[in-house]
Amino acid sequence: MSSPAERYAEARAAAQHPQTRAFAERQRFDLDPFQIEACQSLEDGHGVLVAAPTGAGKTIVGEFAIHLAMQTPGEKAFYTTPMKALSNQKFRELVEVYGPDDVGLLTGDTNINGNARIVVMTTEVLRNMLYAQSDALRGLRYVVMDEVHYLADRFRGPVWEEVILHLPSDVRLVALSATVSNAEEFGDWLDTVRGDTDVIVSEIRPVPLEQHVLVRDDLLPLFDDRAGIATAQVNQELMRIRSFTGSRYDNNRRAQQYVSDRHRGRQGQRPQRGGKRPQPRRIERMDRPDVVRLLERSNLLPAIFFIFSRVGCDAAVAQVRRAGIRLTTHEERAEIREIVAERTRSLREEDLAVLGFWEWRDDLERGIAAHHAGLLPAFKEVVEELFQRKLVKVVFATETLALGINMPARTVVLEKMEKFNGEARVAITSGEYTQLTGRAGRRGIDVEGHAVVQWSEGMDPQAVAALASRRTYPLNSSFRPTYNMAVNLIDRFGRDRAREILESSFAQFQADRAVVGIARKVREAEESLEGYLKAMTCEHGDFLEYSGIRRELADLEKKNRVDGNGSRAAREKRQRQIKALRTRMQRHPCHACPDREAHARWAERYWKLKRETDRMRKQIATRTGTVARIFDRVIEVLEVLGYVTGHGDDLELTDAGRTMRRIYGERDLLVAEALRQDLWRSLDAPSLAAMASCLVYEPRRDEQNMGERGLPRGAFRIAYDKTTRLWAELDDIEQEHHLPGSEPLAPGLAAAMHSWARGGSLDRVLIDADMAAGDFVRWAKQTIDLLDQLSITAEDDELARTARRALDGVRRGIVAYSGL
Repeated sequence: MSSPAERYAEARAAAQHPQTRAFAERQRFDLDPFQIEACQSLEDGHGVLVAAPTGAGKTIVGEFAIHLAMQTPGEKAFYTTPMKALSNQKFRELVEVYGPDDVGLLTGDTNINGNARIVVMTTEVLRNMLYAQSDALRGLRYVVMDEVHYLADRFRGPVWEEVILHLPSDVRLVALSATVSNAEEFGDWLDTVRGDTDVIVSEIRPVPLEQHVLVRDDLLPLFDDRAGIATAQVNQELMRIRSFTGSRYDNNRRAQQYVSDRHRGRQGQRPQRGGKRPQPRRIERMDRPDVVRLLERSNLLPAIFFIFSRVGCDAAVAQVRRAGIRLTTHEERAEIREIVAERTRSLREEDLAVLGFWEWRDDLERGIAAHHAGLLPAFKEVVEELFQRKLVKVVFATETLALGINMPARTVVLEKMEKFNGEARVAITSGEYTQLTGRAGRRGIDVEGHAVVQWSEGMDPQAVAALASRRTYPLNSSFRPTYNMAVNLIDRFGRDRAREILESSFAQFQADRAVVGIARKVREAEESLEGYLKAMTCEHGDFLEYSGIRRELADLEKKNRVDGNGSRAAREKRQRQIKALRTRMQRHPCHACPDREAHARWAERYWKLKRETDRMRKQIATRTGTVARIFDRVIEVLEVLGYVTGHGDDLELTDAGRTMRRIYGERDLLVAEALRQDLWRSLDAPSLAAMASCLVYEPRRDEQNMGERGLPRGAFRIAYDKTTRLWAELDDIEQEHHLPGSEPLAPGLAAAMHSWARGGSLDRVLIDADMAAGDFVRWAKQTIDLLDQLSITAEDDELARTARRALDGVRRGIVAYSGL
């Protein structure tokens, strides 16, 4: 029971934060201290960075920001996520709370009620809105950036920093992050570039996590229960097991004492008294069906098995199916069948067999499923919904499921502690381990969550324990200037101001924290200088010019007094200069202004602040400036190619530069230059779709040297060859300016995309593409994004119409289907 002093403090806080109290009373769970602290900070008018473990309830803080916006007529809140799947899920959740009229969704290929007061969107959509100065930004009060630690992502991370830097200063930022080891550093940067930002860090899981190692059919605790929490000592029996040459295990009495009967559902079998001591035996891993049965007996379902391979996930489902496992009741199977029918009714009958629908539905009715990027998005949404409803009991998933999707389980199983990263097999990091096991433990349902690591050859329990107890990973910026970013910055701010904005990036902050603080002072000083200029405005003439003459005169007179012993020639020269300046001053129109001295006081403030600002600019110029130097190289390339013109800070965009403002993506320069050179003018709609796929597709490693066989002939091949030569020319220019360049065109999907845009059947297209349906849909949607940009930016009306026809040709069937 709390003390009277504590109760008084709680009552006082509630009185000072009525919105926090009202919001908390509507929640299903009592808010945790970090949630209350963050909500109160928002109610006090501050921005917040909330860093907490997966499943801790960070999104509650974002939802409170939306609640605050809805209390004031005309105010808006944007909720951004790194992935379309997360945006879709959040959209559905918010519609349930606020209704369809007040909630919108913008994900590039989906536009629902975009002018609503609450809009869920991907971060790229918000970045584009900021550069376009969209009318939808009017009234924006709060922006929630979910999974903000994504700014470390090499490809998409820079977008997060662009948004943070360009949001209007009166917008409050709510940044939600995983528990990163340098949250305070990131918070300091946010406070520097956004103003008053509170950092709230919590490392407490709302549902405690029990860590286990599955050795054969025994669930042994990873940590010794007898050791104190602070020591987190590794279970010594696991160390003894490893000592048996790392691969042998005898069912000794002490090991069996560590088996949790509660988890196993049976008494541990002990060695028989007398007779021979059992000989050490090789540790045999349990088959997946046996692991599922063990978890079912131990009341540890629902469970997510993380398998770092799509093929492995599908094979696991097939293995469990062949074992005849069925985890659902008759009533649950009927409900599953009804939900599946409702969610997939828009899919064409002839496509269902191609997609393996009947086998997939049978697996769902058994209570098992796979979840990975190769799965059709509609199928993934069904799996997520059934798992949340406790109808699917076991999901075999790749690590993409750990990135924010709301699918908590009672148990998470890791079969291996390493994964293939595209080049080699590497051990998972502490951050990855935390993300994966963070799915274990359902708030309000489970007393505790369970993480199970399956024993494997050469496993080191100490290494597993280190992953489980470490404070995750550091957040490092991946920010880099792009051509699109450069032309947008120049168009809005000019070169010098653009460099200062880039100096304010988190990348530069980490390289030299002082530069960011100085750059912010310069921006604030510039705002004050503009105010001083307005205050000294004189109807008689240019008072800045007049005050400059007065200032120069005062400096010379001061120097003349101080340097009284100088040479006669120098004194005479100064006297002539002073006389000339006095004459200029007296003849200046502003000298006769009756408010001259009032204007002069503002001018004095202006010149004093300008001197300080110039000093700060020199400080910035002498610092590291790595980001700004890359920006300068990007500008040099744009100057060579004619996208900008002018000198120094007086750069202007050419027509080509204005076109590039609306081209987003890794190949912004190549797309803009191909449009300017009319390389795609002769293409029909299917060929243009195929060309767009060559620009967005990223081939697998085994496709790198496949050549260009099977590509569409005729106009496409001519345009493709010209575009490839253009890429080589641009790559040479970039290399000359010490920029990394880009990868060659990737034609691996061109034939399949050409066929699909012509109306080809799904089964034929997937065979040509040699990829899963989910992968084809993902690349098709990226192709659509580029075609949409071409339809808007192409100056040639015929090409724009072709792009629209190509877009319509690609956006059909499974590509057009949305589970919303």
